[in-house]
Amino acid sequence: MKILVLAGGTSTERDVSFATGKNVYGALKKNGHKAIIVDPYMGYEGDTDGLFDRDIDWSSKIEAIKEDNPDIEAVKALRDPSYTGFFGPNVIKLCKEADVVFMALHGENGENGKIQAAFDLEGICYTGTDTLSSAVCLNKGMAKEVMAYNGITTPKGVHIYKGEDTSNTVGYPCVVKSCCGGSSVGVTIVNEEAAYEAAIKEGFKYDDEVIVEEYIKGREFSVGVIEGKALPVIEIAPLSGFYDYKNKYQAGATIETCPAQIDDNKTKEMQMYAERAFKALRLRDYARMDFIMSDGGKIYCLEANTLPGMTSTSLIPQEANAIGMSFEQLIEKIAMMAYNRNRK
Repeated sequence: MKILVLAGGTSTERDVSFATGKNVYGALKKNGHKAIIVDPYMGYEGDTDGLFDRDIDWSSKIEAIKEDNPDIEAVKALRDPSYTGFFGPNVIKLCKEADVVFMALHGENGENGKIQAAFDLEGICYTGTDTLSSAVCLNKGMAKEVMAYNGITTPKGVHIYKGEDTSNTVGYPCVVKSCCGGSSVGVTIVNEEAAYEAAIKEGFKYDDEVIVEEYIKGREFSVGVIEGKALPVIEIAPLSGFYDYKNKYQAGATIETCPAQIDDNKTKEMQMYAERAFKALRLRDYARMDFIMSDGGKIYCLEANTLPGMTSTSLIPQEANAIGMSFEQLIEKIAMMAYNRNRK
């Protein structure tokens, strides 16, 4: 098949997206597909005729993820100003030529449903969750409401819009995070009032809405779901701090154990909540739910990720491997789910 891997974009997770795209591209090539990588914002400025058939190593210029999230304004300044709108040159044209567009995007304008909406209008076949569910899940406040309605426990918290009273009604310690961010960008754990306003300001740097939640002391876990069925639970234990941007993407910064060393009842409970969240949020193909289990054993769902990472340190590939599914098999399954759905 001709498969276009969409990676990069204009979110704070741009570098992570490229890392996912590089890995996905490599797997698709090993599986025998005609694959190319395109940045939806920068596009492709050149002759597109026969592009899928050319002998080009599209991954060769992708760099490793840096410790700090990228300067998006600097990225935007690199594009020819004559191009208007989000999509760069030839993006939609190449997407239409592909049998499948593999969504390797993360964060805003990748997971918020806008690109999915454009593709739905153009009849473009793409991997992952659809427009509405993408938008709901990226908005952490809205996703919390849907999960709570369906009996899935989340940390108690409040949703604050820019310009509103930002007084802390949750108490300390608490977690302040941008409502629609990803990869823990704009997330701060606050232990005292003196640091609270700075955390709110940091959250509003990335979004016009922030979430303030109670801090749950405990162990962190994640559960991938494919076609509604939960994968093995993985435990995430950063060597220092919490599971932030650096700890997620710098090799050796976090100890990950799969299957997680917890009793069978807790494993089944967490998997049940992951599957319930997948269904309640109307997710499609695959997703990943993040959890924390308090020292008292209570399980809280933190969020749902509709386009989970496929980097060298990502969680779903490790979970799939625990049931004997190689990375290449995982990527093939995701691509074929989209292709078969489109044929129907």
